[in-house]
Amino acid sequence: MHPAIQGLLTIAFGVGGCVGYFYLSNIILDTLIFPARGKEIARNIRRANMVRPWLFLFPALLALGLYLAYPVVETIRLSLTERLPGGGSQFVGLANYKQMLGEPKFWEALQNNFLWLLVVPAASTAFGLLAAQLTDRLAWGNIAKSLIFMPMAISFVGAAVIWKLVYDARPPGTEQIGVLNAIYIWLGGIEPQQWLTIPFWNNFFLMMVLVWIQTGFAMVILSAALRGIPEETVEAAIVDGAGPFQIFFRIKVPQIIGTIVVVWTTITIVVLKVFDIVFAMTNGQWQTQVLANYMYDKLFVARDWGVGSASAMMIMLLVLPILVWNVYNARREMR
Repeated sequence: MHPAIQGLLTIAFGVGGCVGYFYLSNIILDTLIFPARGKEIARNIRRANMVRPWLFLFPALLALGLYLAYPVVETIRLSLTERLPGGGSQFVGLANYKQMLGEPKFWEALQNNFLWLLVVPAASTAFGLLAAQLTDRLAWGNIAKSLIFMPMAISFVGAAVIWKLVYDARPPGTEQIGVLNAIYIWLGGIEPQQWLTIPFWNNFFLMMVLVWIQTGFAMVILSAALRGIPEETVEAAIVDGAGPFQIFFRIKVPQIIGTIVVVWTTITIVVLKVFDIVFAMTNGQWQTQVLANYMYDKLFVARDWGVGSASAMMIMLLVLPILVWNVYNARREMR
């Protein structure tokens, strides 16, 4: 069957199934479970109205349970077990966590993740805030915003391929197609550099890819926040003799600090889960390992489900506090 026809049938069955579910569930609720007739008609109507919202929520709750809750529970179980050679598994407690903590590659990945956390959210938010402020002052600011935001439309793997070409190195004496090496040779460099193999600094070359992508996201959110600042506060500062830098840092930034923190934490979550860029550009070699790539290596290369699941739990434990904090702040602002 043609893929397009399969897609259309999937949409038809999906939409039809949803409509059929809601229609039949309402009929069953109103005619069989709590019929709107007899002596208790008012009581049944009240009960039906109390149950009805849960009927609408049930498919979403079921999907969340299958795709979120079950994988978490199963990952916890796998992290506490060990696969047996002949099949099956046995409970080993925290042995997988102990083994993970004893591996140098894990500590390398953890160290690199913290380095990413220090650089990427700060750089992306700073560049995004700068771009938001400058593009709002330009006549062609919307075009500039479109160009800056464009990398967000590229997948992480696509961006990694693009930047791998930027860092590309050809043999000495040949024309360099990598932009960075072309500039390096033009400035007087003796021979092209393999930038992605230079320990420690290669992490920053990888970070540049994510900063390039996330700057557009930060710019869009922060630009909306800057536009929401009351003009009266800016005008009052101008009347008092404040300069452009004073207005920006003492008037505008304090009023959007909540938005800056949300952008920062959102990018932080992306950084903690970063995988595609490292996998596509270095595959964790040359001291560029990160936790998500370490987890992949354990699960699908070494086939060590126990340690791989333990590293997945480590990533979840690092992400969870930030998620909870973001949800708490969102609810506080809604109130």
